Amino acid sequence: MDLFVLKELVIVLAASVLIIYLSHKLKLPSVVGFLLTGVLIGPGGLSLVKNTQTVNILAEIGVVMLLFTIGLEFEPGRLKRIQRDFWAGGGIQVSLTTSASVVILVLLEVPLREAVFYGFLVSLSSTAVVLKILADRGETDAPQGRISLGVLIFQDIAIVPMIALVPVLANVQKVSLGAIALRFGLSAVAIGTAFVLARYLMPRVLHLVVRTRIREVFLIATLFICLGMALLTSSLGLSLALGAFLAGVVLAESEYSHQVVSDILPFKDVFNSLFFISVGMLLDTGSVWRFKFMVLALVVCIFLLKAVVVILTVGILGYGSRIALITALALAQIGEFSFVLAGVGRANGLLAGDIFQAFIASSILTILATPFLIQVSPALADRTERALRWKKRTCAVGGKTGRGFEDHVIIAGYGLNGKNLAHVLKEAGIRYVILELNPVTVRAAAAEGEPIIFGDVSSRTILEEACVRGAKGIVFAISDPLMTRRGVKAVKELNPDIFVIVRTRYSSEIDDLLGLGADDVIPEEFETSIEIFIRVLEKYHMPRNVIDAQVKVLRGECYGMLRGACSAIRPITERITDLLAAGTAETFYVGKEAWPAGKTLGALDLRGRTGATVIAVVRGEESFTSPGGEFEVREQDILILAASHRDIDRAFRYLTTGETDDPGSSNRGA
Repeated sequence: MDLFVLKELVIVLAASVLIIYLSHKLKLPSVVGFLLTGVLIGPGGLSLVKNTQTVNILAEIGVVMLLFTIGLEFEPGRLKRIQRDFWAGGGIQVSLTTSASVVILVLLEVPLREAVFYGFLVSLSSTAVVLKILADRGETDAPQGRISLGVLIFQDIAIVPMIALVPVLANVQKVSLGAIALRFGLSAVAIGTAFVLARYLMPRVLHLVVRTRIREVFLIATLFICLGMALLTSSLGLSLALGAFLAGVVLAESEYSHQVVSDILPFKDVFNSLFFISVGMLLDTGSVWRFKFMVLALVVCIFLLKAVVVILTVGILGYGSRIALITALALAQIGEFSFVLAGVGRANGLLAGDIFQAFIASSILTILATPFLIQVSPALADRTERALRWKKRTCAVGGKTGRGFEDHVIIAGYGLNGKNLAHVLKEAGIRYVILELNPVTVRAAAAEGEPIIFGDVSSRTILEEACVRGAKGIVFAISDPLMTRRGVKAVKELNPDIFVIVRTRYSSEIDDLLGLGADDVIPEEFETSIEIFIRVLEKYHMPRNVIDAQVKVLRGECYGMLRGACSAIRPITERITDLLAAGTAETFYVGKEAWPAGKTLGALDLRGRTGATVIAVVRGEESFTSPGGEFEVREQDILILAASHRDIDRAFRYLTTGETDDPGSSNRGA
């Protein structure tokens, strides 16, 4: 065994552990840490690893694994949810960026074939970096998150034909149109074969493998399919990466794809880390320093070109200037697949010498700058809007705005929660206005006759359009934490008396939102926990009034116990006892054919049997206060009850079933 190779591999792994730990502490993406590790230990840094051949071989396997997992994620259902951002957004962004790069480079007298290749490199952004940062910021479901996801997935798929085109570009003067057609014919045959295998052969093979119930056999078979397909396409004159992608697509069609992802993920992570480290090792810091100004100029040009193209793309999709600028800064870097493409181009003579070093250096710098650009992008977007006096986009559909509304509800966000709320409000006869930033959603809702406005809930102009000053309440059902905070602040400044309800995904947002003026904050993770423990306690036949008291305590202290923030508060058992003993008022609806209908209050003897008192009855538009014993209860009456929590619970049971807590008692005939 070559101990020298083992020694260098140990150095790589040790340095990776240290650098990734520091990157995590600094809240930098892991990709950045891997690149820095390669720069530090490679020939251009401390030269701890001089022979990079072994690492490069492992990195090639990392590329294969990366494309394989991309293929596994190529699910029609996933693309359907973001198909407009995928097809239109991704297609426009890649096409415009490549075309603009080619035009600029040809004007600078760069040969056309190289200009096209450079355009490919610049058009790709970093899926790993951008999605990781957006996920950490809770913006994956925000408009900028959805657009970024669609564009990035399109770029990940576009790498396949780009890799197939590189050898053609390298030999464009020697290759005839027939040869080009033959190459793409081979690609089409390979892709067609993959889908035929996916539909007819692969499910049967995987079923046989799974029937062995041997985990090792399943894992080895998965690796065989991945590497075997890569080897097949390579033997046809195509790339290893294309074969790996097709293998992933094949397995994605099977019901075992989730288990494949679970088994292959550790291998992918290890090899991918080696790939990014190997990219960092390629950087010759000495050479880069000699033309540092050219590298900086390249970085600025890349950022400007990609930002302008993304702003145009997002504008074409119908979003406003703020979302366009935030998305542009998120996608303005060079991506990890550009390094894959650069390696293929270098092997084919399209990227050599100082140009290759300049590309690697500028790409690494754009990735390093991305976390900071995303961090400052919202503030920068706001300042740019004010400086350029961009008008916030508003679209009052069909004249159905909030103008003239009084005591209505504003729904910010028309996703699943927003739609459900709108449905309930409509059934209850309560007027509402919807604010939404997705133009497709706005058009669809407008076609259904919904009062919807296209605009940013954090904009005072949009809030005025929704008549926020006359609104009784506003519900924030959007998935953008920063926009939510800005919106709550703006709403409270315009209408201090409005009741603000905020749905948030994370408990860490509660205190900030309450401090900004939110009246009620509903964290998804804690509400899910509450619903779970309610159902568990019900299975143990815990009295419903005790469960309700527990829930009121938790919500009344803003989930302090669940957050571990109530150590100084009295024991929860004491607070529940207080709640149970305290008086309260509740309403009970007498439905059709309910047994109390047609009986007098005296006959019901509600106070004697349960301890609850009927203090009023609402019948249609009329209300009867302090009704006497001769008052007859009718269907659709609303009884207003006053009692302790325990007695209210007894009264509800009695009015619903006709039975009290006494064993065997039945009082319907009373």
